Amino acid sequence: MSIQSRPHRGQGREQGRERVRDQSQQRGRQAPSTYEERALYVISVAADLAGVHPQTLRIYERKGLLSPQRTAGNTRRYSERDVERLRQIQRLTQDEGVNLAGVRIIMEMQRRLDEAQAQLDRARRRMAEVQRQAERQQADRTSPRRPHWGVLARLDDVRQIYGQGG
Repeated sequence: MSIQSRPHRGQGREQGRERVRDQSQQRGRQAPSTYEERALYVISVAADLAGVHPQTLRIYERKGLLSPQRTAGNTRRYSERDVERLRQIQRLTQDEGVNLAGVRIIMEMQRRLDEAQAQLDRARRRMAEVQRQAERQQADRTSPRRPHWGVLARLDDVRQIYGQGG
């Protein structure tokens, strides 16, 4: 590689910043629905809560392990869920000796497992609802019913059809 074809040192950093901005814009600026999702903490407070240095949070973000929300001024804001995720990363790296690539894989597998569990829960609820509907329909079929006449017609029309016209 020649010296002229190497990217400028700051270009990689700027590309990383652009990627972070793009990720935060893709998430959208919707109002958080739960307390755990509400971005409350600036980087120094989130770092203190998780027991890490603020620079560690920046590294985790650059590696794709964290995606804090951003203010209009592009300041990072961390939620309770982000802080818990930080603690989980710390447990895996410090206590279990997992490297950051392994942490990413573990967290992705956990996300998929959570999604599958949620999907299974939805399917079970739907199945229970269908079962209740089937039981109601079965009960309706077996219960004695009053006869019902399916068609309303004028008496003159009935007489005309059956030849008793007046």
